[in-house]
Amino acid sequence: MVRIVNYQKRQTEEGKPFFVLEIQSGIEMVLSTKTGQYYATAKRANISSTFDEETCKALLGTDMPGNIVKMDSDPYEYTVRETGEIIMLTHRYVYQPEINSPSSTSSKRESSENDFATKVEAFSRNGHLASMSM
Repeated sequence: MVRIVNYQKRQTEEGKPFFVLEIQSGIEMVLSTKTGQYYATAKRANISSTFDEETCKALLGTDMPGNIVKMDSDPYEYTVRETGEIIMLTHRYVYQPEINSPSSTSSKRESSENDFATKVEAFSRNGHLASMSM
């Protein structure tokens, strides 16, 4: 599960504005290689959106199924905010939606189709409500 924690306004190469949603994973405990002590952290990633600013504001705090995963990328420079140090990275963190297995998806589809078929019979064919027996 990830949570929408912020949003940012950006511009396309053509100068058109758009918004990205900043998402964060749950807390993770990581062992420091320097101190040997654990510290709490969380992974963050950005997702492009088609939403306007008001919608982005309304989405803050929303939980979404999925995870943030580490993905290899072409090398790029990254500046550490706290120290100003420039480092070279070869990975990014990206959102990976929770994907249902095909068997569970098809069984959900069959179930909802059966539910719909049953409910269709409750509709009137002569303009009067049919009695529903459920």
